Amino acid sequence: MKGIYILLIKIDKNIEARIGSLGNIKFEKGNYAYIGSAQNNLEKRVARHKSKNKKTFWHIDYLLSNKHVRILKVFFKEAGKAEECKIAKKLSKTEDVIPKFGCSDCKCQSHLFRIKNLKSIAKLGVKNVGN
Repeated sequence: MKGIYILLIKIDKNIEARIGSLGNIKFEKGNYAYIGSAQNNLEKRVARHKSKNKKTFWHIDYLLSNKHVRILKVFFKEAGKAEECKIAKKLSKTEDVIPKFGCSDCKCQSHLFRIKNLKSIAKLGVKNVGN
């Protein structure tokens, strides 16, 4: 399967984490949404994100390696890579942007957002994978 995915992430307490070349970033306790795409093997990409034993490569890898961070749910949508940025732009209008996170290959503000209202994800046309 190919498409875009959203990881709904829970951060259990306020933390500061080193995020690759972005350096140290402070994250407030709460729910976050990370938008990514996999144009081949979406299932493998999501499984990689869920794994604790992996090399840190993407910004999200650094965040997910923190013991106070966990994936709550995974959503997906069969779509081309451009949909990843469309969804990021929508969320940037209503949610708290984590600047430059996960968007080094595009012009988006971010691909990670602190979610104020979980209902905002339901409005994006994505399906719950059913974790």
